[in-house]
Amino acid sequence: MAAIAQTFGPEYVASDGAMDRERMRRLAFSDPTARARLEAIVHPCVTQENERRARDAIAQGSALLVFDVPLLVESGHWERRLDAVLVVDCKVETQVQRVMTRNGLERAAVEAIIAAQATRAARRGAADAVIYNDEGVSLVELQQQVAQTLQYLGL
Repeated sequence: MAAIAQTFGPEYVASDGAMDRERMRRLAFSDPTARARLEAIVHPCVTQENERRARDAIAQGSALLVFDVPLLVESGHWERRLDAVLVVDCKVETQVQRVMTRNGLERAAVEAIIAAQATRAARRGAADAVIYNDEGVSLVELQQQVAQTLQYLGL
């Protein structure tokens, strides 16, 4: 957080010491250079923590490690570090509605975030397997897709 405060100013640190996510979201998705500076701070920390957790999991005998990487395609370095990439996909409108509901953001804010990220086609193109999780897909259907994907991946 010290690097966030030093780079962006103390107003980007909330009263609880965490990053003011809403303020940073507005800045990062309106100013590509600010987003690049943020990523230069955050990505090395995330990488270091993921590597530590992976080492711990392997040392404890884990046979499968799952990394949830929201900006996998944009980062440009994750794919070469993974054995397989699984993308959970849905229509853009479904994504917009889910983010609006989950985060309480306005449609325009969600659409700006989506526009700044890799396209749906690019994410699907980076995938070794895709699970389709859209409106109308039942839990049973999702479980079937997961079972098929695990079989495809040899797990």
